[in-house]
Amino acid sequence: MNYSYLIANKNNIFEKSRALTTLFVQTVQTVQTVQTVQTVQTDYEGIPMKILALAASSSSTSINKQLATYAAGLVIGAEVEVLDINDYEMPIFSEDKEKELGQPEQAKAFFQKISEADAVVISYAEHNGSYAAAFKNVFDWTSRIDMKVYQGKPVVMLATSPGPGGAATVLAAATGSAPYFAAELKGSLSVPSFYDNFDMERGELRNEALNAELKTIMSAL
Repeated sequence: MNYSYLIANKNNIFEKSRALTTLFVQTVQTVQTVQTVQTVQTDYEGIPMKILALAASSSSTSINKQLATYAAGLVIGAEVEVLDINDYEMPIFSEDKEKELGQPEQAKAFFQKISEADAVVISYAEHNGSYAAAFKNVFDWTSRIDMKVYQGKPVVMLATSPGPGGAATVLAAATGSAPYFAAELKGSLSVPSFYDNFDMERGELRNEALNAELKTIMSAL
């Protein structure tokens, strides 16, 4: 071994050795960071999407509840909660009632349900060209807590009726006002002649064109 060379170049050799050590440590840290990021992403992807599905109707046999439930179920792996607005029944909204009652617990609970969801699927019944009174009342009370009722959540808006109109008038009103209530509207669909286009026994749309359109909309969530 040439000891004189080592002694003469010891500083240079030391610097190179230190540089290699630093590079090795940095490489290990980078690998660990990448592994950590990958683990976080995997954990996040493993959490199921929470979808809140509801019908803007108080009917116990609501066809809109059936449509909303089916639509939400199209999102693979999602955790779906089907809401019944009858659980949020309150006195008819008025300024006088608001002064008397303040913010009812039912309105707070409804607002909280939306807050806890990752996305909302709502299907509207149409009564005389407008919202069903029961839903409108829940919505009116909730909007007094915060006008941003939908809280920036992704929302799919649907509507159906037994007749050929498919509740399209109320759906147009809902989609048109969605931005004012902080809904991130992902899509909308009117389903006409519900009993002709929906298989009640299987609980799914039998109209292939409508079903394909609905699947496309739901894939946006």
